[in-house]
Amino acid sequence: MNRDQKAAVIEELAGQIQAAEAIFAVDYRGLSVAQAAELRANLREAGARLRVVKNSLTERAADQAGAPALKPLLQGPTALALVHGDGALAAKTLSDTGRRLRILEFKGGMMGGAALSGDELRSIARLPARDVLNAQLAGTIAAPLTGLVRGLNALIAGLAIQLRQIAENRLGPDAPSLTSSRTPEPKEQA
Repeated sequence: MNRDQKAAVIEELAGQIQAAEAIFAVDYRGLSVAQAAELRANLREAGARLRVVKNSLTERAADQAGAPALKPLLQGPTALALVHGDGALAAKTLSDTGRRLRILEFKGGMMGGAALSGDELRSIARLPARDVLNAQLAGTIAAPLTGLVRGLNALIAGLAIQLRQIAENRLGPDAPSLTSSRTPEPKEQA
């Protein structure tokens, strides 16, 4: 690779680092070409992209992108997962693939500008996806409202039953029904 090609790779990677919502660094040692292709496809579905670039070029790109927290992670074979969607889903994809293949060790990463350790990434991988968390939040918020509506409905139904019983007791069993409409007889004029 000549100097111009290296500069182009650094600039492209720096732009991708800046645009990413999260960046996860993994040790890809032992990953075959077929497994890498499968991982890339799975990460694409999760809204992420896997990049393998020489560490020296990645260090320069991290400096250019203003992400110095990535530099200590660039020891040995390192692949970057650049996340543009749900970070938990991408971390879960990496974790599941690593567990299934017994490779892909989390090194660390960045999310929202904050540095993350490998243990923190494993914790993120155990989180449910964003859609599931949103549904859980909506259910938590709706539960008290649902209880309130049911309670109010029971109060109104109980009040209606009591009013009907009071009306029946005052009018007696032979009285016309409350629902029938009686028109008063016209008064005779004298």
